[in-house]
Amino acid sequence: MPASGTTSALRKGHLVLHALLVLYLFALIGCTLTQSFLFLPKKGITATPASSGIAYHEVWFQARDGVPLNGWFIAGAPAMPLILFFHGNGSNLSDNLQYLEMLHSQGFAIFIFDYRGYGKSGGQPLRERDLYRDARGAVSYLRGQGWRHEGMIFYGQSLGAAVALQMALESPPAGLVMESSFTCIKDMLRQASPFSYYLIGWWDSAMAFDNLAKIATVGVPLLMIHGENDAVIPVQMTRRLFARAADPKMLYIVTGGGHCNALTVDSSAYLATWNSYLQTLTVRIAAGRGVRP
Repeated sequence: MPASGTTSALRKGHLVLHALLVLYLFALIGCTLTQSFLFLPKKGITATPASSGIAYHEVWFQARDGVPLNGWFIAGAPAMPLILFFHGNGSNLSDNLQYLEMLHSQGFAIFIFDYRGYGKSGGQPLRERDLYRDARGAVSYLRGQGWRHEGMIFYGQSLGAAVALQMALESPPAGLVMESSFTCIKDMLRQASPFSYYLIGWWDSAMAFDNLAKIATVGVPLLMIHGENDAVIPVQMTRRLFARAADPKMLYIVTGGGHCNALTVDSSAYLATWNSYLQTLTVRIAAGRGVRP
Protein backbone atom coordinates (compact mmCIF):
# COMPACT_ATOMS: atom_id res chain seq x y z
CA MET A 1 0.00 0.00 0.00
CA PRO A 2 1.51 3.39 -1.00
CA ALA A 3 2.30 5.85 1.73
CA SER A 4 -0.04 8.80 2.17
CA GLY A 5 2.66 11.17 0.91
CA THR A 6 3.03 9.14 -2.26
CA THR A 7 -0.75 9.09 -2.80
CA SER A 8 -0.91 12.84 -2.33
CA ALA A 9 1.88 13.38 -4.83
CA LEU A 10 0.13 11.14 -7.37
CA ARG A 11 -3.10 13.07 -6.94
CA LYS A 12 -1.28 16.36 -7.42
CA GLY A 13 0.38 14.95 -10.49
CA HIS A 14 -2.97 13.93 -11.93
CA LEU A 15 -4.41 17.35 -11.18
CA VAL A 16 -1.51 19.05 -12.94
CA LEU A 17 -1.86 16.69 -15.91
CA HIS A 18 -5.61 17.36 -16.12
CA ALA A 19 -5.04 21.10 -15.84
CA LEU A 20 -2.49 21.01 -18.64
CA LEU A 21 -4.87 18.98 -20.79
CA VAL A 22 -7.68 21.48 -20.20
CA LEU A 23 -5.35 24.37 -21.04
CA TYR A 24 -4.29 22.58 -24.23
CA LEU A 25 -7.90 21.97 -25.25
CA PHE A 26 -8.80 25.61 -24.60
CA ALA A 27 -5.84 26.73 -26.69
CA LEU A 28 -6.77 24.30 -29.48
CA ILE A 29 -10.38 25.49 -29.52
CA GLY A 30 -9.22 29.09 -29.41
CA CYS A 31 -6.97 28.56 -32.42
CA THR A 32 -9.78 26.89 -34.35
CA LEU A 33 -12.26 29.67 -33.58
CA THR A 34 -9.76 32.36 -34.49
CA GLN A 35 -9.02 30.64 -37.82
CA SER A 36 -12.72 30.41 -38.68
CA PHE A 37 -13.18 34.03 -37.61
CA LEU A 38 -10.32 35.27 -39.78
CA PHE A 39 -10.04 33.04 -42.82
CA LEU A 40 -13.07 32.60 -45.07
CA PRO A 41 -11.53 31.14 -48.24
CA LYS A 42 -13.64 31.66 -51.34
CA LYS A 43 -12.81 29.29 -54.20
CA GLY A 44 -14.84 30.10 -57.29
CA ILE A 45 -13.48 32.65 -59.78
CA THR A 46 -16.66 34.11 -61.27
CA ALA A 47 -15.16 36.82 -63.52
CA THR A 48 -11.84 38.20 -64.76
CA PRO A 49 -10.64 41.63 -65.91
CA ALA A 50 -11.49 40.50 -69.45
CA SER A 51 -15.14 40.65 -68.36
CA SER A 52 -14.66 44.42 -68.20
CA GLY A 53 -12.58 44.63 -71.37
CA ILE A 54 -9.25 44.90 -69.50
CA ALA A 55 -6.25 42.99 -70.80
CA TYR A 56 -4.47 40.95 -68.15
CA HIS A 57 -2.07 38.09 -67.64
CA GLU A 58 -2.81 35.17 -65.35
CA VAL A 59 0.22 34.43 -63.21
CA TRP A 60 1.36 31.47 -61.14
CA PHE A 61 4.11 31.85 -58.55
CA GLN A 62 5.16 30.32 -55.24
CA ALA A 63 4.83 31.46 -51.67
CA ARG A 64 8.04 31.44 -49.64
CA ASP A 65 7.26 27.90 -48.44
CA GLY A 66 6.49 26.61 -51.94
CA VAL A 67 2.68 26.80 -51.98
CA PRO A 68 1.44 27.55 -55.54
CA LEU A 69 -0.42 30.87 -55.76
CA ASN A 70 -2.51 32.41 -58.52
CA GLY A 71 -2.69 36.07 -59.50
CA TRP A 72 -3.42 38.61 -62.21
CA PHE A 73 -1.12 41.23 -63.69
CA ILE A 74 -2.61 44.29 -65.42
CA ALA A 75 -0.22 46.58 -67.28
CA GLY A 76 -0.33 50.33 -66.68
CA ALA A 77 0.90 53.61 -68.13
CA PRO A 78 4.71 53.91 -68.36
CA ALA A 79 5.00 56.70 -65.80
CA MET A 80 2.72 55.11 -63.21
CA PRO A 81 3.66 52.91 -60.25
CA LEU A 82 2.54 49.35 -59.73
CA ILE A 83 -0.07 48.64 -57.07
CA LEU A 84 0.43 45.39 -55.20
CA PHE A 85 -3.11 44.62 -54.07
CA PHE A 86 -3.83 42.60 -50.90
CA HIS A 87 -7.53 41.72 -50.72
CA GLY A 88 -9.66 40.96 -47.67
CA ASN A 89 -10.36 37.70 -45.88
CA GLY A 90 -13.75 36.89 -47.43
CA SER A 91 -13.08 37.55 -51.10
CA ASN A 92 -10.93 36.38 -53.97
CA LEU A 93 -9.63 37.93 -57.19
CA SER A 94 -13.02 38.09 -58.88
CA ASP A 95 -14.63 40.02 -56.02
CA ASN A 96 -12.34 43.00 -56.53
CA LEU A 97 -13.03 43.85 -60.16
CA GLN A 98 -14.57 47.26 -59.38
CA TYR A 99 -11.40 48.32 -57.63
CA LEU A 100 -9.25 46.92 -60.43
CA GLU A 101 -11.30 48.86 -62.99
CA MET A 102 -10.92 52.08 -61.00
CA LEU A 103 -7.17 51.70 -60.52
CA HIS A 104 -6.67 50.68 -64.15
CA SER A 105 -8.64 53.74 -65.31
CA GLN A 106 -6.09 55.92 -63.52
CA GLY A 107 -3.19 54.25 -65.35
CA PHE A 108 -1.81 52.12 -62.51
CA ALA A 109 -0.18 48.80 -63.19
CA ILE A 110 -1.73 46.24 -60.83
CA PHE A 111 -0.74 42.91 -59.39
CA ILE A 112 -3.38 41.11 -57.32
CA PHE A 113 -3.17 37.54 -56.07
CA ASP A 114 -5.11 35.04 -53.99
CA TYR A 115 -3.74 33.85 -50.67
CA ARG A 116 -3.38 30.13 -50.12
CA GLY A 117 -6.77 28.41 -50.06
CA TYR A 118 -8.47 31.23 -51.97
CA GLY A 119 -9.50 31.09 -55.63
CA LYS A 120 -7.20 28.78 -57.58
CA SER A 121 -4.32 29.03 -55.10
CA GLY A 122 -3.19 25.88 -53.34
CA GLY A 123 -2.75 25.21 -49.66
CA GLN A 124 -4.79 26.34 -46.69
CA PRO A 125 -4.35 29.40 -44.43
CA LEU A 126 -3.78 28.37 -40.83
CA ARG A 127 -1.71 31.13 -39.24
CA GLU A 128 -0.82 34.79 -39.63
CA ARG A 129 2.58 33.82 -40.95
CA ASP A 130 0.98 31.94 -43.85
CA LEU A 131 -0.37 35.16 -45.39
CA TYR A 132 3.02 36.81 -44.94
CA ARG A 133 4.70 33.90 -46.73
CA ASP A 134 2.24 34.37 -49.59
CA ALA A 135 2.88 38.12 -49.70
CA ARG A 136 6.65 37.66 -49.66
CA GLY A 137 6.26 35.31 -52.60
CA ALA A 138 4.36 38.02 -54.48
CA VAL A 139 7.04 40.63 -53.77
CA SER A 140 9.76 38.19 -54.85
CA TYR A 141 7.89 37.36 -58.04
CA LEU A 142 7.57 41.03 -58.95
CA ARG A 143 11.26 41.63 -58.25
CA GLY A 144 12.03 38.79 -60.62
CA GLN A 145 9.96 40.60 -63.25
CA GLY A 146 12.01 43.77 -62.85
CA TRP A 147 9.80 45.72 -60.43
CA ARG A 148 11.41 47.39 -57.44
CA HIS A 149 9.34 47.68 -54.29
CA GLU A 150 10.44 51.31 -54.00
CA GLY A 151 8.38 51.97 -57.14
CA MET A 152 5.24 50.25 -55.85
CA ILE A 153 2.25 51.17 -53.72
CA PHE A 154 1.17 48.44 -51.31
CA TYR A 155 -2.62 48.55 -51.03
CA GLY A 156 -4.58 46.41 -48.59
CA GLN A 157 -8.23 46.13 -47.65
CA SER A 158 -9.46 44.88 -44.28
CA LEU A 159 -7.29 41.88 -43.36
CA GLY A 160 -5.26 42.66 -46.47
CA ALA A 161 -4.30 46.00 -44.91
CA ALA A 162 -2.51 44.08 -42.14
CA VAL A 163 -0.60 42.08 -44.76
CA ALA A 164 0.27 45.25 -46.69
CA LEU A 165 1.56 46.87 -43.49
CA GLN A 166 3.81 43.92 -42.66
CA MET A 167 5.23 43.93 -46.18
CA ALA A 168 5.80 47.69 -45.99
CA LEU A 169 7.91 47.10 -42.87
CA GLU A 170 9.96 44.40 -44.60
CA SER A 171 10.26 45.93 -48.10
CA PRO A 172 9.40 49.66 -47.84
CA PRO A 173 7.40 50.74 -50.92
CA ALA A 174 6.85 54.23 -52.31
CA GLY A 175 3.56 54.34 -50.41
CA LEU A 176 1.12 52.34 -48.31
CA VAL A 177 -2.68 52.49 -48.57
CA MET A 178 -4.73 50.82 -45.81
CA GLU A 179 -8.49 50.62 -46.31
CA SER A 180 -10.96 49.45 -43.65
CA SER A 181 -8.15 48.41 -41.32
CA PHE A 182 -8.31 47.23 -37.71
CA THR A 183 -6.03 47.75 -34.71
CA CYS A 184 -5.40 44.08 -33.87
CA ILE A 185 -7.22 40.76 -33.86
CA LYS A 186 -7.70 40.81 -30.09
CA ASP A 187 -9.67 44.04 -30.43
CA MET A 188 -11.70 42.58 -33.27
CA LEU A 189 -12.52 39.38 -31.39
CA ARG A 190 -13.34 41.31 -28.23
CA GLN A 191 -15.78 43.43 -30.21
CA ALA A 192 -17.35 40.59 -32.21
CA SER A 193 -17.73 38.11 -29.34
CA PRO A 194 -16.70 39.30 -25.86
CA PHE A 195 -17.62 35.96 -24.32
CA SER A 196 -15.43 34.01 -26.76
CA TYR A 197 -12.59 36.46 -26.27
CA TYR A 198 -12.53 36.27 -22.49
CA LEU A 199 -13.09 32.52 -22.49
CA ILE A 200 -10.58 31.39 -25.11
CA GLY A 201 -9.86 34.03 -27.74
CA TRP A 202 -6.78 35.53 -26.11
CA TRP A 203 -4.92 32.21 -26.29
CA ASP A 204 -4.02 32.37 -29.96
CA SER A 205 -0.78 34.34 -30.07
CA ALA A 206 -0.16 33.09 -33.63
CA MET A 207 -3.00 35.33 -34.91
CA ALA A 208 -2.08 38.77 -33.57
CA PHE A 209 -2.11 40.86 -36.76
CA ASP A 210 -1.12 43.71 -34.43
CA ASN A 211 -1.32 46.76 -36.70
CA LEU A 212 -1.35 49.12 -33.74
CA ALA A 213 2.07 47.93 -32.60
CA LYS A 214 3.53 48.20 -36.12
CA ILE A 215 2.06 51.37 -37.61
CA ALA A 216 4.39 53.88 -35.92
CA THR A 217 7.51 52.38 -37.49
CA VAL A 218 6.37 51.83 -41.06
CA GLY A 219 8.17 54.96 -42.30
CA VAL A 220 6.51 55.41 -45.73
CA PRO A 221 3.80 57.87 -46.87
CA LEU A 222 0.48 56.52 -45.65
CA LEU A 223 -3.10 56.87 -46.85
CA MET A 224 -5.84 55.47 -44.63
CA ILE A 225 -9.44 55.07 -45.88
CA HIS A 226 -12.44 53.98 -43.84
CA GLY A 227 -16.22 54.11 -44.07
CA GLU A 228 -17.76 56.10 -41.24
CA ASN A 229 -20.59 53.54 -40.89
CA ASP A 230 -18.45 50.41 -41.12
CA ALA A 231 -20.33 47.76 -39.12
CA VAL A 232 -17.51 45.19 -39.37
CA ILE A 233 -14.50 47.26 -38.32
CA PRO A 234 -15.36 50.45 -36.41
CA VAL A 235 -13.93 53.63 -37.91
CA GLN A 236 -12.42 54.39 -34.49
CA MET A 237 -9.86 51.67 -35.15
CA THR A 238 -8.50 53.49 -38.18
CA ARG A 239 -8.53 56.75 -36.22
CA ARG A 240 -6.39 55.10 -33.53
CA LEU A 241 -3.99 53.76 -36.13
CA PHE A 242 -3.78 57.11 -37.87
CA ALA A 243 -3.04 58.93 -34.62
CA ARG A 244 -0.11 56.61 -33.95
CA ALA A 245 1.29 56.66 -37.49
CA ALA A 246 4.18 58.96 -38.37
CA ASP A 247 4.03 61.69 -41.01
CA PRO A 248 3.54 61.95 -43.91
CA LYS A 249 0.02 60.59 -43.68
CA MET A 250 -3.48 61.22 -45.04
CA LEU A 251 -6.88 60.16 -43.73
CA TYR A 252 -10.09 59.87 -45.75
CA ILE A 253 -13.27 58.98 -43.88
CA VAL A 254 -15.94 58.02 -46.40
CA THR A 255 -19.19 59.75 -45.45
CA GLY A 256 -21.93 57.11 -45.33
CA GLY A 257 -19.47 54.39 -46.22
CA GLY A 258 -19.59 50.82 -44.93
CA HIS A 259 -16.98 48.08 -44.89
CA CYS A 260 -16.79 47.15 -48.58
CA ASN A 261 -18.19 50.12 -50.49
CA ALA A 262 -15.71 52.96 -50.00
CA LEU A 263 -15.27 53.24 -53.77
CA THR A 264 -18.93 53.17 -54.78
CA VAL A 265 -20.39 55.55 -52.17
CA ASP A 266 -18.67 58.54 -53.77
CA SER A 267 -16.38 57.49 -56.60
CA SER A 268 -15.34 61.06 -57.46
CA ALA A 269 -14.20 61.84 -53.91
CA TYR A 270 -12.51 58.46 -53.64
CA LEU A 271 -10.51 59.01 -56.84
CA ALA A 272 -9.68 62.58 -55.84
CA THR A 273 -8.20 61.27 -52.60
CA TRP A 274 -6.07 58.76 -54.46
CA ASN A 275 -4.85 61.42 -56.89
CA SER A 276 -3.96 63.80 -54.06
CA TYR A 277 -2.03 61.04 -52.36
CA LEU A 278 -0.27 60.12 -55.59
CA GLN A 279 1.01 63.68 -55.95
CA THR A 280 2.87 63.31 -52.65
CA LEU A 281 4.65 60.20 -53.98
CA THR A 282 5.92 61.50 -57.31
CA VAL A 283 9.56 61.90 -56.29
CA ARG A 284 9.69 58.60 -54.40
CA ILE A 285 8.14 56.69 -57.30
CA ALA A 286 10.55 58.22 -59.84
CA ALA A 287 13.52 57.24 -57.65
CA GLY A 288 12.27 53.66 -57.30
CA ARG A 289 11.22 53.09 -60.88
CA GLY A 290 12.89 49.97 -62.25
CA VAL A 291 12.76 47.94 -65.41
CA ARG A 292 9.21 47.28 -66.60
CA PRO A 293 8.25 43.65 -67.23
